[in-house]
Amino acid sequence: MPLAIGTFIVPLIVACAMFMENVDSTVLVTSLPVLARDLGHDPITLKLAITAYVIGLGVFIPVCGWVADRYGPRSVFRTAIGIFMAGSLMAAASTNLPLFVVARFVQGIGGAMMVPVGRIIIFRSVPKSDFIRAVNYLTVPALLGPVVDVREAHPGPLDWTGFVLSASGASLFMLGLSLVGGELVSDRLSTAMCVLGAVLLLVYWRYASRVERPVLDLRLLRIPSFHASVAGGSLFRIGLGAVPFLLPLALQEGLGMTPFAAGTITCASAFGSIFMKTIASSVLARFGFRRVLMFNAVLAGCAIASYGLFGPGTPHAVIWFVVLFGGVFPSLQFTSLNSLAYADIPSRDVGRATSVASVVQQISLGLGVTIAGIVLQISHNVQGHPTIVWSDFWPAFLVVGLFSLASIPVTAKLPHNSGEELARGGRGKA
Repeated sequence: MPLAIGTFIVPLIVACAMFMENVDSTVLVTSLPVLARDLGHDPITLKLAITAYVIGLGVFIPVCGWVADRYGPRSVFRTAIGIFMAGSLMAAASTNLPLFVVARFVQGIGGAMMVPVGRIIIFRSVPKSDFIRAVNYLTVPALLGPVVDVREAHPGPLDWTGFVLSASGASLFMLGLSLVGGELVSDRLSTAMCVLGAVLLLVYWRYASRVERPVLDLRLLRIPSFHASVAGGSLFRIGLGAVPFLLPLALQEGLGMTPFAAGTITCASAFGSIFMKTIASSVLARFGFRRVLMFNAVLAGCAIASYGLFGPGTPHAVIWFVVLFGGVFPSLQFTSLNSLAYADIPSRDVGRATSVASVVQQISLGLGVTIAGIVLQISHNVQGHPTIVWSDFWPAFLVVGLFSLASIPVTAKLPHNSGEELARGGRGKA
């Protein structure tokens, strides 16, 4: 591969793909109330648009590691960009909710092959002492360039049985849960979808324990650090996944802000996140993974729940600074969880570990949106307001904040020296 391509062009393409995905998700949640009115639906109903994207991710992430090993990361990235762009054009041309939901599902298919494959490349190339720094930047151009077209040995046949069971189970469960209490289908049908999805997932769990190379190898959860990252991280991400849905909706529907004004406030969390990434390595080196994950979960949960205290009389500057600090603690938690996941994973299992971690992560984020929507709907109905008002939101912020605290018992089981090698790397490079 020519030097210019290896050091500049290919990393630029990878960075643009990830940037495109992040911008798309940010634009959607900020414009959700406006889209709801244009499509003739309640803003809460449009959580389906977010859930559809997550379902697309959840269905195809399990095979992203196999596809990357089989066809090479560069080919996978090219295909992913094309699929994602096609879904984006479909979304722009949508004139009704069903078509918009389908377009978001197509985008999810493309997204499933971008970030997870990027993680596979990073964690196969970065020494463990540099994991924390690599996770902070997510895409490290100097590392991605030389290895972006490297293929592993043939991964063997795809586990089609496991793929069908896990994909259909997760899709039915997530879609059914997001439709509960909505206006599109009956509660009986949505409940039946949830039950069928749960049954299929249970069947997959039993099936995966008996085959040699399942599409999602749940046996990796026996590794303590990986289990803490995935299981504890799933609870934390349920809480945090709700914030991009709840906060813009609360600022616009509850406080009457314009989409632009709401966007300037929600972006404050990004500044807090960037700040934390500059010191995350030092914090982990000083206190260790176990202590950080436990105490920081309390701070992150309180930060999320505090959004429910805003009201019509709260100055915009105060809201902005609270949201700014609300981005600091979740950023540290994400860095810690994503780094710890690979602390004890052999290089040969990185692809399978990435598939498991990515699927659980996306399902957790989707569950956050769904749970927040359900709590918001219940709060709205109980309080009996004719339209959504700010007081409808505080129970939802409180509930999702508690999910962050629920992760503490899981991470508390970690040995005190978990991730010590990663932390030493952070100490040496901070």
